[in-house]
Amino acid sequence: MRNSGVKNKVIFFGNGLLAEYALAVLERECQVIFHARTKDDLEKVKELKLENPDAFGVLASFGIIIKKDVLELFEPEGILNIHPSLLPAYRGASPIESAILAGDSDFSVSVMKLAPEMDAGPIYHQTTLQGLPICKSDIYKALAESGAEWIVANLNNLPNPVLQDDSKATFCGKMEKSMGVLTPETDTAEQTFRKIVAHQGFPKPKYEFYGLNCIILEAHVLEQGEKAVLTIPCADGREVAIDRLQPEGRKAMDAKAFLNGYKK
Repeated sequence: MRNSGVKNKVIFFGNGLLAEYALAVLERECQVIFHARTKDDLEKVKELKLENPDAFGVLASFGIIIKKDVLELFEPEGILNIHPSLLPAYRGASPIESAILAGDSDFSVSVMKLAPEMDAGPIYHQTTLQGLPICKSDIYKALAESGAEWIVANLNNLPNPVLQDDSKATFCGKMEKSMGVLTPETDTAEQTFRKIVAHQGFPKPKYEFYGLNCIILEAHVLEQGEKAVLTIPCADGREVAIDRLQPEGRKAMDAKAFLNGYKK
C-alpha cells in the first residue's frame, strides 16, 4: 500500500508547453524528485527509481522513446502519460494543433499507461473540456492541468486501465516549417484564423503585407459590419482581422502601429 499521509514522489518526463503546465500542478501537490528532459536523463531515472521504488512516473510531451528497461521499473502502474486528445484519436506529435486545424470546438485529454507503441497504451482516464477559447496556449494549459490534477487525485487509487480500440486510431505528425505560410486564397476565413492559432510558436503563421514578411501573432475572424485597419481577404469572401503582428526582423506591434510605420 502507498502511504497516503505524505506527498507522493514523482519522476517527471517532459518538454514544452504541455509539460510546463502539468509540472506546475505536480509540484504543488507532489514531491517531484527529478525532471527528465533528455535521453541522457533516462540513466538518472533508472538510478532514482531503484533508490525510490515508491516513486511514480508521469510524462507529458517528452518526445523521446522510453525503452522497455525503463518502462518495467514503473510496473504495475507504469508511467502515466498525459496526452491531449481523446485517444485513440490524434495519436502523435501534434494533437492540439491538429484538433484546432480540424475545426474542433471541444478538446480532450487522456491519461494512459505508456507503452512501446506510440500513444497506444491502455487508458486510465479521459475527459473532454467544452467552451475553451480557440487559443493555443489556453488549450494547452487547460488540458495539461486537467490531466495532472486527475493524476494527483488518483495516484493512490488508480482504476484498471482500459485497452484502446486500435481500429479507430487517427494520427498526426510534427508541425513542419513549410506549414507557416498562410494560403487565404484557398482557405476560408475560419480556416485561416485556425492556422494562425495552431501555428503560434512553431512554425509561426506568416503573411506578406506591403512587401514585408510578417508573423501574425493575434487575429480574429471579422464579423459582419465590423471594421478593422488590417485584414486578410479569404476564399469565402470573409476577412481575418489582424490584431498584432511582427514584421520580419522587427519588434511585435499592433496593426495600427504597423500601418503607421510601414504603409507606403
